[in-house]
Amino acid sequence: EVHLVESGGALVQPGGSLRLSCAASGFTFSSCVMTWVRQTPGKGLEWISAVNEDGDTAIYADSVKGRYTISRDNAKNTVYLQMNGLKPEDTAVYYCGSDVLARSYWGRGTQVTVSS
Repeated sequence: EVHLVESGGALVQPGGSLRLSCAASGFTFSSCVMTWVRQTPGKGLEWISAVNEDGDTAIYADSVKGRYTISRDNAKNTVYLQMNGLKPEDTAVYYCGSDVLARSYWGRGTQVTVSS
């Protein structure tokens, strides 16, 4: 059974940093593209970033480009999202996900709140 568990969310001041983690199990992690999205009540679901199977290619939404960095450790079955220069508008629940055998899986999310 596929499991994705996000962690690392917290309350942080504007300009601060956080690193989110997503631990995966139940599938061949190293064979799957991994994705981060976020959801806010006002904006809905927003795609943030994705990283390829080897971790050597990453893409980002314009809203986070230059501030966020996605990475993965295939030995640990974990994908990360390093978030720097956080802004109040980055406040959201962050989810990691992947398509496994043509089906999309998502974790339960981790709350990030950026506020002074």
